[in-house]
Amino acid sequence: MKKLLTSMVAAVACYAGVASAAEIKPAVVYDMGGRFDRSFNQGAYNGAEKYKADKGVEYRDFEIQNDSQREQAMRNFARRGMNPIVAIGFSQASALEKVATEFPDTKFTIVDMVVDLPNVQSVVFKEHEGSFLVGVLAAMASETGKVGFIGGMDIPLIRKFACGYAQGVKHANGDAEVFQNMTGTTGAAWNDPVKGGELAKSQFDRGADVVYHAAGGTGVGVLQAAADAGKLGIGVDSNQNALHPGSVLTSMLKRVDVAVYEAFDAAANDTWKPGVTVLGLAEGGVDWALDENNEKLITDDMKAAVAKAKEEIISGNLEVHDYMSDSACPM
Repeated sequence: MKKLLTSMVAAVACYAGVASAAEIKPAVVYDMGGRFDRSFNQGAYNGAEKYKADKGVEYRDFEIQNDSQREQAMRNFARRGMNPIVAIGFSQASALEKVATEFPDTKFTIVDMVVDLPNVQSVVFKEHEGSFLVGVLAAMASETGKVGFIGGMDIPLIRKFACGYAQGVKHANGDAEVFQNMTGTTGAAWNDPVKGGELAKSQFDRGADVVYHAAGGTGVGVLQAAADAGKLGIGVDSNQNALHPGSVLTSMLKRVDVAVYEAFDAAANDTWKPGVTVLGLAEGGVDWALDENNEKLITDDMKAAVAKAKEEIISGNLEVHDYMSDSACPM
């Protein structure tokens, strides 16, 4: 009898867990560039797909083609009872504020921007910390002492990547030179691989032999140009090492996939909370990628240097300047 009761309790607990997860109807609204940009948006897609595989919960998603679709997509999802709704990218903030106010009982999570509403969870990252690490690697891998950075849309968030990267480069080699270019000032800057390639080539012509991009789909062109020129590229957000094995030095990992997965899971388990979540090195929100595609490019000295920098940043002994709090970037 005792065994039977134990089995029944276990079965009820299992059913309750499934029922809880089944009650959510999650949705994702991607930023410009779409779910398969191999970078920022694809990280969100990977997180949603992993949750689907792990928990058996279906989700809906939408790829916007222009700014006017942001509000429309969120409102349509909310009207259909989708909950939670995850908005990817800072550009979603204005639309989300309107829709979240209209649907106060729907949970919204936004990645890369803070929206202060009682039904909105904001997830932001310490991109400068992860960029510092790949800057250290870039400086140590460079043979010319000249490295580059190519950003997507010229906004403070992307300057934050650039500033952290430059600090890491200078930390490893005080005499190094860092070139910087931004792709544009509109959302189209995230999806222009041709221009990304052209900017990379211009930096190679100036002597750079390692180039880091924070440019979404535009960065695919940066990495292609590096591979074509026999130089090294550095990926961003998702692990892009496999795009050109042996030509991508590393990738700065920004765990958008974790942010999406945890937003879904928290809603399913009734632990979702509004407010701001900040993910840096200490929280596992950013890091650098090492795998079979780039392991031959990373020496033991490089591993040791980046491990030391990471430890010092987490402990607080090494402070990486945050461009978003002060635009005076130390170089």
